[in-house]
Amino acid sequence: MHKYLTLLLAAIALAACNHNPVSKLTLDNYNKITTGMSKAQVQQVLGPPTKTEMKDMIIFKKTTFRYEDGTRFAEISFKNDEVDGKQTNLDTQ
Repeated sequence: MHKYLTLLLAAIALAACNHNPVSKLTLDNYNKITTGMSKAQVQQVLGPPTKTEMKDMIIFKKTTFRYEDGTRFAEISFKNDEVDGKQTNLDTQ
């Protein structure tokens, strides 16, 4: 029984060490984002955003997803639920 408890504790410790997942914020993934994609489609490619900002512009809703990984970033802007613009510094790094 003691042996199984030791293995269980070791597995939990190892899982805790691996809690920093590989970033999906790459230039290749950024380039997959195209005008007209939905928020869900963008999140399938880049994962959940680091920050989200929403504004109600009366005639449409503007949402900005910001992805950050150290000094690298990408911003994807949506008009209603569709990509209408993007910017990044991934191509300069």
